[in-house]
Amino acid sequence: MEERKTNDCNFMNVAPIMMDLPYPPLQVKEKNPAYANLLSVDYCGAVSEMSAITQYINNENRLSCEKCEVAKTILGIAMAEMIHLQKLGELIVLLGGKIDFAARNCHGESRMWTPEYLTLPDNPGKMLVAGVESERDAIHQYRMHMRMMKDPYVNATLARIIKDEEYHIMMLQTLMKDM
Repeated sequence: MEERKTNDCNFMNVAPIMMDLPYPPLQVKEKNPAYANLLSVDYCGAVSEMSAITQYINNENRLSCEKCEVAKTILGIAMAEMIHLQKLGELIVLLGGKIDFAARNCHGESRMWTPEYLTLPDNPGKMLVAGVESERDAIHQYRMHMRMMKDPYVNATLARIIKDEEYHIMMLQTLMKDM
């Protein structure tokens, strides 16, 4: 007789895990391709929303059969990262940049996003640690980019995204304590 495996983890009611605060209106002071390039790194560079989404979804998939509640939390965080990706994409377009999954440096040279950017440990505890580290790296990078950009509208959106990233760290650390 054939053995059948099922995943009884129900994800139907999972919502994005984020601070209960509004985002500022998405606008820019003026077109600025250099700022668009900076945001392209946040969008799809090594430390980026694209990397975070992919890493979290991969970890959620690998955990869902054994650690359903942890998997649901990770999926909720991934959903918030998707919102961040969408907002960054819209800002890049408003700034006059391109959305093509290439992170651009200050010279306009680009590098396509790659899964080589991901950290995919097998141990659930190490997955959570990798998540905390990637959130901290993202916060550091956002703050650095905010110092480089003199657009108060873009910086307000980045500051709001940082609040979610800080909340994600707290959620991941709570999961680590509960394991």
